[in-house]
Amino acid sequence: MQNSQQQSDELPVTTASTTTKLPKKLSLIPLIFLIYFEVAGGPYGEEPAVQAAGPLYAILGFLIFPFIWSIPEALITAELSTAYPGNGGFVIWADRAFGSFFGSLMGSLKFLSGVINIASFPVLCIDYMEKLWPVLNSGWPRNVAIFVSTLVLSFLNYTGLTIVGYFAVFLGVVSLLPFIIMSGIAIPMIKPHRWISLGQKDVKKDWTLYFNTLFWNLNFWDNVSTLAGEVEKPQKIFPRALFAAVIFTCVSYLIPLVAVIGAVSVDQREWESGFHATAAQLIAGNWLKYWIEFGSVLSAVGLFEAQMSSSAYQLLGMAELGFLPQFFAKRCKRFNTPWIGILLSTLITIGVSYMDFTDIISSANFLYSLGMLLEFASFLWLRRKLPELKRPYKVPMKLPGLIIMCLIPSVFLILIMAVATKVVYLVSGLMFVGAIGWYFLMKLCKSKNWFHFSRSAENVEQS
Repeated sequence: MQNSQQQSDELPVTTASTTTKLPKKLSLIPLIFLIYFEVAGGPYGEEPAVQAAGPLYAILGFLIFPFIWSIPEALITAELSTAYPGNGGFVIWADRAFGSFFGSLMGSLKFLSGVINIASFPVLCIDYMEKLWPVLNSGWPRNVAIFVSTLVLSFLNYTGLTIVGYFAVFLGVVSLLPFIIMSGIAIPMIKPHRWISLGQKDVKKDWTLYFNTLFWNLNFWDNVSTLAGEVEKPQKIFPRALFAAVIFTCVSYLIPLVAVIGAVSVDQREWESGFHATAAQLIAGNWLKYWIEFGSVLSAVGLFEAQMSSSAYQLLGMAELGFLPQFFAKRCKRFNTPWIGILLSTLITIGVSYMDFTDIISSANFLYSLGMLLEFASFLWLRRKLPELKRPYKVPMKLPGLIIMCLIPSVFLILIMAVATKVVYLVSGLMFVGAIGWYFLMKLCKSKNWFHFSRSAENVEQS
């Protein structure tokens, strides 16, 4: 056990790149904005919470939900990412807790949910652009636009994680600035009694939409764990970046929501996605409306880049751990990026992007929920299994408290899965079966020596 623990602490970070120039590491500020775009990307998309449940419940949701979901997930990510600072993130955690089968299953579930989620962002970009160019509304022009935008955004990811990180900083500033301006202009117009309104009596509350909106806007905190091997001094920087990103994200949601609800009196049913642009027009004029619409495109770009990075580096980490053939860990010589991971993620994203948008989001949420239940279990089991494991950051709670901390969001995850549609059950069920089949396919490939695999994971298990 002691040898296993020691080797677990010394996971390979750049095994596949020892013969190439090491990539430049991510520093604190770019990492904060990458985490921010993994999760949020701005207040875009929070509006349906008001439409579904009314102003008061919307405000309470974005005020309370981070404490029962975002903060626990961020704390778990901080502890396990600093204990196992290698590319692969949650794959490593499940593998160390329950073995290679669950490590592989975690990797498949999270990767599929990630690339399905990525597919929504080019679609969102085109949805906003079609307001300026109606020809993109349907048919081959829309399909070509989605295809080309996906390729262009993927190429940016290919140019390097450091570039993507600083680009995320730029996108974050430009996309958030109009909301800061709108909130400032709205202050004299605010009427506090609008904040405590439960909504219009003739509008039935849609709790499924409400909870899905909160979940959609405040999940994926653990995605950044797959970049741990690319971060400068991860044991020190990761907890700081996650702490700053949690505060940054929650504030960026709450302030515009509170400002617009207090300043604008409109029919509750108008609070659909994109309403912030309409509110900006009412509060300040067309110039701010156009800026917010432009910012929404930038936000979608940032979300795409951050989550594409996580998916690609997850595959690199899985190859370093022996879950995938070694060629997945190859980096391009010029930019030191995992080009095979980027290519595969791009191809799957293009294929999925032509699904119905609602089914895209629901399927991503379902697979992500399954992965998160396994992640919570891995976190708790590692605390019990390896209490002496070196943890540079440790959640300051004992096991009973940690169980309660994980139980509350787990109940919410089960609720999200319970309200899924038959189509989502079918798509997610097929992908789940495929994830299990993939594990046994990789075992067959190893036994037949069809591909070269890293032996690092096997060495740790055998020790």
